[in-house]
Amino acid sequence: MIDLLAQVQTRQRTGESCVAEDGFCPDYIVANFSDRYLGPFLEHIVLTLVPVAIGFAVAFGLALLAHRRGWLVGPFDGMTGFFYTIPSIALFILLLPFTGRGLVTGIFALVLYTLYIFFRNFLTGLQNVPPETKDAARGVGLTDRQLLWRVELPLAVPEILAGLRIATTTTVGLAALAVFAGAGGLGTVILRDTSFKSDVVTASALCIGLAVVLDLLILALQRAITPWRRAAEAR
Repeated sequence: MIDLLAQVQTRQRTGESCVAEDGFCPDYIVANFSDRYLGPFLEHIVLTLVPVAIGFAVAFGLALLAHRRGWLVGPFDGMTGFFYTIPSIALFILLLPFTGRGLVTGIFALVLYTLYIFFRNFLTGLQNVPPETKDAARGVGLTDRQLLWRVELPLAVPEILAGLRIATTTTVGLAALAVFAGAGGLGTVILRDTSFKSDVVTASALCIGLAVVLDLLILALQRAITPWRRAAEAR
């Protein structure tokens, strides 16, 4: 019994020493995960999924419009590319006077960053549909709307989902900087005490893990809805 108490006390002292020295403390991380890390992690998921969903919808509309009205490709490409070139921290701070600190600013900025990735991939997918395929579809009597939904979009799925993968993993990383807009996320864990290795390592690992999981889910979705590509790869 005495030996057991001595071991517990030694472990407690060791854990306290690790925290005091700003070290990497696995026991501390496990004991405080729900209180210290779970909330920011859930906020980070929201900061990833919501901007990606909104950006996907907006860019999808822009790409369809540009595909039908070719002269819009340049203006849309320039506009979305302009937002993408703005340094992330600068964009978060520039939006503060207009949207205030909080989740709205973080989401709005992250949406702007996804637009260029989505727009380019959507448009590339639509433009890469072979002309002979479209001619054959028109030859059997398909209207322009039917051609779009039955031929062009299905064949553009690989490029569309490739853009979704890139935009999602990029947003996971950029969302860590949304803390400068007061939007929360795992960036708050890192800035809480940048010298505390447990916080920095745990937040970084959660970001990487989230990016990997989401990327694998999208990849699985792509393989599920493009069986013809699997058949081609198997040959």
